[in-house]
Amino acid sequence: MAKILIIEDEKAIRNVLSNIVIEEDKNHEVDTAENGLDGFQMLTQNTYDLVLCDIKMPKMDGIELLEKAIVIQPELPIVMISGHGDLDTAVESIKKGAFDYISKPPDLNRLLQTIRNGLDRKSLMVQNKVLRKKVSKKYKMVGNSLSLQKIQEMIERVAPTDARVLIIGANGSGKELIAHAIHQKSDRSNAPMIEVNCAAIPSELIESELFGHEKGAFTSAIKQRKGKFEMANGGTLFLDEVGDMSLKAQAKVLRALQEHKISRVGSDKEIKVNVRVLAATNKDLQYEIKEGRFREDLYHRLGVILINNPSLDERKDDIPILIEHFNSEICKEHGIAKKSFTDDALKVLMAYNWSGNIRELRNVIERLIILSSDTIDKETVKSFSGK
Repeated sequence: MAKILIIEDEKAIRNVLSNIVIEEDKNHEVDTAENGLDGFQMLTQNTYDLVLCDIKMPKMDGIELLEKAIVIQPELPIVMISGHGDLDTAVESIKKGAFDYISKPPDLNRLLQTIRNGLDRKSLMVQNKVLRKKVSKKYKMVGNSLSLQKIQEMIERVAPTDARVLIIGANGSGKELIAHAIHQKSDRSNAPMIEVNCAAIPSELIESELFGHEKGAFTSAIKQRKGKFEMANGGTLFLDEVGDMSLKAQAKVLRALQEHKISRVGSDKEIKVNVRVLAATNKDLQYEIKEGRFREDLYHRLGVILINNPSLDERKDDIPILIEHFNSEICKEHGIAKKSFTDDALKVLMAYNWSGNIRELRNVIERLIILSSDTIDKETVKSFSGK
């Protein structure tokens, strides 16, 4: 069922449109308005899935209504209804944010298809919003420690810019959470964030992974393939464990950052890309530079902003908060009631050395939840934590 608003000053056309919408699906709810001003007031008071709006109307024309409507409901598909002499205006309305336009008298098939497309688009946008919330929750940064607060303050400052950021920290400390937070708070948040784990890709394949390849470029290149730089165009590219990238690939990444152009493997054609690059590493890149394993010029290109992510042992005040977070999250995943951690259990967990950082802590908490009774005490921790 969808809620649709029809704004049309001609009563006969208004009734025809209303009947067509209801005939298409009797579960649709239809509201009507006979002028632009009334229609806009209804938009401010209700949430609609689609609007059919005439262009020439008294009190407020369709173009003015469109401009105001997309401010208060930017995801709302608005279909403009144009008379024969309004076609130029109808085309202009598309540039201003209208979903589509139909001409008077409306062709039934064209009208129905436009309505279906508009409702499908609204449904996809709603689903996308839900998925974004899930992703945002997945990458939520948990804790109140001073070091985490400083990182969050840094994220707020750098996210709105296009500055490249290099995140330094041990494995399992949550470097990817920082990268996702920067992307989500940036002007590129509606575009994709593409991740590349440079340590997980063989050195002979990293160039193809980043820049793509042409068919026949090498033995297994059976078809043309876009690389991660192209896939991230308009958005963010996250180079995780960038310190493990081969020197040859580093040279091509440096060129891409300098010239905003790439070339696929096996091609001389240059492709323009508009990508914000975030990078992370668990290595001491200054040492890698001295050893000749990392390019100093690339380091300076990537590290416009440096964020040092502390280990869990450096932010132990966050451990009780993280345990509570993981307790809720893991129990929900397994469909069981939340477990209770005693104060003694928390003290033992806070005293441990967490060399695997947050990732290790989560694994231990999941093990304790699965193997323990409703209450997790000090003895339970010592028996099942594996520490």
